[in-house]
Amino acid sequence: MTAPHRPPPTRARGVAALAAAGFLFGSTFLVVQGAIERADVVPFLAVRFLVGAAVLWPLARRRPATPGEVRHGVAAGACLLVGYVLQTAGLRATTAATSAFITYLLVVIVPLIGVVRTRRPPSANVVVGVVLAVAGLGLLSGGVSGIGRGEVLTMGAALAFAVHLVVLGEVAGRHDPIRLTFWQVLTVGAACLVPGAASGGGYGFDRGVWVAAAFCGVAATALAFWCMAWGQRVVPESQAAIILLLEPVSAGILGELAGDHLGPVGLAGAALILAAVVVAERAGPKTTALGAELAVVPPER
Repeated sequence: MTAPHRPPPTRARGVAALAAAGFLFGSTFLVVQGAIERADVVPFLAVRFLVGAAVLWPLARRRPATPGEVRHGVAAGACLLVGYVLQTAGLRATTAATSAFITYLLVVIVPLIGVVRTRRPPSANVVVGVVLAVAGLGLLSGGVSGIGRGEVLTMGAALAFAVHLVVLGEVAGRHDPIRLTFWQVLTVGAACLVPGAASGGGYGFDRGVWVAAAFCGVAATALAFWCMAWGQRVVPESQAAIILLLEPVSAGILGELAGDHLGPVGLAGAALILAAVVVAERAGPKTTALGAELAVVPPER
């Protein structure tokens, strides 16, 4: 009996996967905000990412391994780890709104990395999308009121997250996305495990924090990072970065429903970010080299 035919990853499916990742990341904003008030960040991250790894492992162990997947997964996970650590350290010296704005400046950093790597300027649709996205971020978050230690650390986090997107875009097409995601997630969780125990509160979470960590581990870690790995097989990293800006939009919309109103300026910012996503996709290429290659390769037997 032959294996069932699996449709190749198309650009449309890749965009949908990345949009889902952005929504899942944004959906945890209110949950994490409440949990971090009652627990230290590092042990919370350890539990969140280890829960994600535990969810992925039963699926990953049934998938075929590929050469270099552990090395690539650990490298991508290390970028995530650095990003989360710097972002957390930066939050101690800046506001959440400023942190969000600077972190998502990765939409500028990712195309710049591409220019350095390829020595070719980004496409016009990416440039327009980045301009709209940065303007929307400024309106949605309020921008930056000053530059200090917190802002510098957060810029380092943005660079780390941007490098993560670039690394994932480079290696995602070579490996099974579930196995690649497992190694990324396990890297972050394992690296935070011992420092988390040594932190002030350790793992003495109340029930609500454990529930929040479990929810984030399943939705915003296992599922969301798998969506990223799957989507970046066919969507270039510059456009992937713009699509992932749906995270602050979804967080803002959910906050609006919870009573934390965006106001006219915030709504305008969200609209600009949505416009950036549309421009990046409507004016961009509909397939990538990987998508075209997979479309003509017969399914595995």
